[in-house]
Formats: sequence, C-alpha cells, structure tokens
Amino acid sequence: MFITFLSDFGLKDDFVGTCHGVIKRIAPEAQIIDITHGIPATSILQGALVLANTIDFMPVGVHLAIVDPGVGGPRRPLALRDGEGRLYVGPDNGLLLPATSRHGIAEAHELANPDYALESISRTFHGRDLFAPAAAHLATGVPLAELGPPLDPEGLIRLDLPEPAFLDGALQATLLYVDSFGNIALNLDRDDVEALGMSSGTRLELELAGERYYAVMARTFADARPGDVILYEDSYKKMSLAISRGSAARMLHASPGQKIRITIPD
Repeated sequence: MFITFLSDFGLKDDFVGTCHGVIKRIAPEAQIIDITHGIPATSILQGALVLANTIDFMPVGVHLAIVDPGVGGPRRPLALRDGEGRLYVGPDNGLLLPATSRHGIAEAHELANPDYALESISRTFHGRDLFAPAAAHLATGVPLAELGPPLDPEGLIRLDLPEPAFLDGALQATLLYVDSFGNIALNLDRDDVEALGMSSGTRLELELAGERYYAVMARTFADARPGDVILYEDSYKKMSLAISRGSAARMLHASPGQKIRITIPD
C-alpha cells in the first residue's frame, strides 16, 4: 500500500522524519511518497491546490496531508474515502476537499478511536500522534469506519476558492501561490484568457498593487527573452506568471491573495 505525504513541515526539523517513523512502526511494508513538505507555513489554500494538482499522478492509496494552523483547537481530524477508493487523512479545514472534488466524497469519519492513535496525543503535533497513525492503520487494511464516527460530507469545511472576473474589458485574477522558482499560479485557465482574445504572442499589460508591467503570453519559457514577464499555461493546465530566467514574484513584489488586472493594451 502507498501512503503519500504532503505538509508545511519543511525539512529542517524532525517533524517529517518522525511521522515517517510512526508510519513504518505500524505499517512497515507501506511505501511512502513525499509529495512536498515545502508548503509555506499555515498556507492551507496552497496545500489544497498542490494536493489537488498532484493526486491523479499518485497511485491509489492513503493520502496524508497536514497543513494545520488550527491544531489543538476545535477543528476535527478527518479520514475520507472518495469515489475512486482513495483514502485521505488530515484536518477538517478545507485542505483535503479540492482533491476529492473530481470523484466526490463517498465516506467521511472523524478520527476519534484511541486504538488508532498514539497513546499520548500532544496539543501541537497531531501529525505525529493522530494523523500519521491513522494513515498507517488504513494502509494495513483497517476499515475506515473503525477510526471514528461518520460525518456528513456536506458539513465539512470548504475553502473559498477565488473566481476570476471580467471587468471593463479586463481580466481580474487572484495570485494563488508562488513556487520555489518565483513562478506565480493564478486562478485562471486557458478558456479565461482566450475569452479576452489572448493567445501565444499577445502583448499584455499587468496591473498589480498600483504598478503596471508589460508581459507576453507564451507557450514556454524558451519563447521569451531573458527578463521578459510571461503568462503561460503550466503543467496542470492553469495559467501562471513567470520571468524567463528570473523570479516573477520578486520582480512584481507579489504575494498570494493579491488581485491582478490583465488587459491587452491598445
């Protein structure tokens, strides 16, 4: 059985390794695939989007995801099964639901059975004490219903995913997240930009935080000159901003959540 693992733990501390150890003590045959542990701290939206983007490239198994700024508070710990048979373990803060949206939630349970957690559960490290053990037990074949009482999927926390808007001949988008290269993911797809007549080679004007920048829509980084800002379709079929051989986030002074206005200049 495969267990995939995504978190905002980073790799400088012992958190990821400790969770690996807990899983292997319970399910020594489980194969663990680390999707990433580089989600910015407490960035639930970025974690949710990365999980949703990558899930179809992962083997069907148990998918452990932990971005949990509400640890120790009233948020519930969850285990879900989607219509494809994938199992998900993580907090009820919206993190898991975009990934399950393609196939729907077939079953949801709160993690409440102490038999499938560590004996002592800390207030601040549910990843080690609650989520990792639950994922490991599911990987060994423990039925989902054994982990705790059922929950109504309609009552689970959902994220407010920003929608693009067309305003006065402009496309208004939201900056979703920045990757390690400084590329900026937007809440747009190809249909959105084509609706405004944008295609490869189209010159664009960007307005962000009161500043204006020129860009070009491109197919690949190689289509632009070094230093050019480009709008391109990324590997997950979403639109992103980048700078050829540079960091778009640094040049544009961009951060997630900001609004950006995209137009075709006269």
